Amino acid sequence: MHDLFLTDAVADRHPELGERAEAAGVRVARVTDKAAAALSDTVTPQGVAAVCSTVTVGLSEALAGDPRLVTVLVGVADPGNAGTVVRTSDAAGADAVVLAGEAVDPHNGKCVRASMGSLFHVPVAAHRDVDEVLDALRARGLTVLATAGDGDTVLDATADDLLAGPTAWLFGSEAHGLDDATARRADRRVRVPIHGRAESLNLATAAAVCLYASARVHHS
Repeated sequence: MHDLFLTDAVADRHPELGERAEAAGVRVARVTDKAAAALSDTVTPQGVAAVCSTVTVGLSEALAGDPRLVTVLVGVADPGNAGTVVRTSDAAGADAVVLAGEAVDPHNGKCVRASMGSLFHVPVAAHRDVDEVLDALRARGLTVLATAGDGDTVLDATADDLLAGPTAWLFGSEAHGLDDATARRADRRVRVPIHGRAESLNLATAAAVCLYASARVHHS
């Protein structure tokens, strides 16, 4: 963080914000409510804004070490969904999140807000070439699992052995899912069982189910 802007109301109500920022060498300034609104892209700004460095890293850096759980969003354009999945990945203990292909910019304001701070906790990479992402995942020894409504592998207790090793989950867009070419390159196509009458799960919910299935096996 380089600069922190606070309205008088926020600065008076939460003096620790300015104090901690200044202690870290961040420049702090008080601004009017009108200025705070101009700095924000929300309808009801909260009276605090910050200037920060970008947080994305390169693909090789995101996959450095021995990752055991990686989230890959392929062509996901909705910033709310992307940010929520980053947050869920963080909570599930994922080692990295990769936005592949024509995906949303992770620095999009709505994506940042939806991540609820997790964008600063887990390495996030953006890489346009999906094939290069898949090659990098395999080079790190990760089993690549594609989520698909008609997948031949059901995500239940019978999949535990599959989830025991290092795993990368591929999630497609809310509207279209994964494209056929990407899904074919996965090691397995996995579907979340639906026991009621719903046709499908939304992206963020499906990602939560899959990531926590892996987390449960990894931490058992």
